[in-house]
Amino acid sequence: MDWSRAKTILLAAFLMLNVVLGYQLWTSRSSQFQLGIDTTGMVEETKRLLQQRGIQFPEDIPTETPKLKGITVKLDETVPGTRTPLQNRFKFNTALNKNQYRDITARSEIRRMNEYLYDPSMSVSGVYTLNQLYASQYPMFDVKLELYEENGVIVAYRQKYAELDTAAGGDQKEQRVLPAYVVLRSLVDNYPLDGTTITNIRLGYHGQMFDAQPRYMVPTWRITLKDGKVFYVHGFNGAVEGAQEEQNDRP
Repeated sequence: MDWSRAKTILLAAFLMLNVVLGYQLWTSRSSQFQLGIDTTGMVEETKRLLQQRGIQFPEDIPTETPKLKGITVKLDETVPGTRTPLQNRFKFNTALNKNQYRDITARSEIRRMNEYLYDPSMSVSGVYTLNQLYASQYPMFDVKLELYEENGVIVAYRQKYAELDTAAGGDQKEQRVLPAYVVLRSLVDNYPLDGTTITNIRLGYHGQMFDAQPRYMVPTWRITLKDGKVFYVHGFNGAVEGAQEEQNDRP
């Protein structure tokens, strides 16, 4: 065997491999840089489109596009799903921190209240709405805690509580969530929203909450309008669930 020739071939192969890897790294960084430019441009273009159509919107349109996965949950049937009077009444402040939530939980009949987050978009006079959080960050829009206020104190509540069902859900792969500005553009292109006011854009989880157990929920952009209408947009494929009047479902 000609070892000198073999060494030359190996060195050439390693050199070519380094060239290929270097090119891939350069193109990857270039693509990421270009994506950042395109993202900024698309956000501004979307804002211009909304303005042209007379649609008012929050200035802080979310820009995060996290990798998330669908989840399967099972509702805790021991939690009262109907309006239930409170024995230990308390005052509720929308600016409560987690420690204060824990304190209320310890003193009242409401279980796990510290696992919920106040939802101003779904709250109305006399009824505070909170959503249970998934991974301590993303609200599950269909899993609510409603606090009923009279004369400045909470006198009753209605609650849903969901537990993650990993066995029923199987292995779910994480995917990159569609950007909010892409969802907004699709929404205004396909629905007559001219002249309306968008009050809130929020990323969370949503799924049809039928009686059958368990329930599958997917990352979803929720877009609320000033007139009370709510749109849910699938976070992966952009499918839009038509406008709903969610605030009218209370007893």
